[in-house]
Amino acid sequence: MSFQVLVFYVLAAIMIFAAIRVITSRNPVHSVLFLVLAFVSCSGLWLLLEAEFLAIVLVLVYVGAVMVLFLFVVMMLDINLQRLREGLFTYLPLGLTVALLMVLEIGLVLWARSSQLRDMPAPPPLPENYSNTKELGRLLYTEYVYPFEIAAVILLVAIVAAIALTLRRRKNTKYQDPAKQVSVRRADRVRLVSMPSVQREPEIPPEAGSGASTGEQR
Repeated sequence: MSFQVLVFYVLAAIMIFAAIRVITSRNPVHSVLFLVLAFVSCSGLWLLLEAEFLAIVLVLVYVGAVMVLFLFVVMMLDINLQRLREGLFTYLPLGLTVALLMVLEIGLVLWARSSQLRDMPAPPPLPENYSNTKELGRLLYTEYVYPFEIAAVILLVAIVAAIALTLRRRKNTKYQDPAKQVSVRRADRVRLVSMPSVQREPEIPPEAGSGASTGEQR
């Protein structure tokens, strides 16, 4: 077994373990951290396939931005963990059935392709001046330009819909008008009241009062 195959099996085992822990972990923060581990392992597999650009993008975009945002959201929300655990065993048979069907489908696809590619030689090594980023850009903007543009339009529609749902006016939500805040005057917020000064009488301590009464009795 070569070193590359050994690294592949190690990264694949780590990714499968992290993916299982994402759905079985009881703490949402731990689930997010295991998902980060799965993404890092997947980026290692991309590096084995000599797709350096995809590996770097996976770490920078998903691990460095998206998953950090998910982690902050999960940590800031007050999630009832006891309520999340209640429905685990209820939907467990359905989840296991769907997972088994997906594993069977992936196995059939891999078995069919492996039987056809078994006699094919390994791909030759890439030249030194090969640019993975340049090749990916060429494929996106030549052969797959229409699917790429359709995906961009769908994402744009999703962003506009999310903004529209967020900015809709609700009855119980309080809004502030910056123009009114800037144009406010002191007379609108502060009211000066003129009151006569009153001099307070000095208070007699309890000890002094008790001593005076004792002297009078004597």
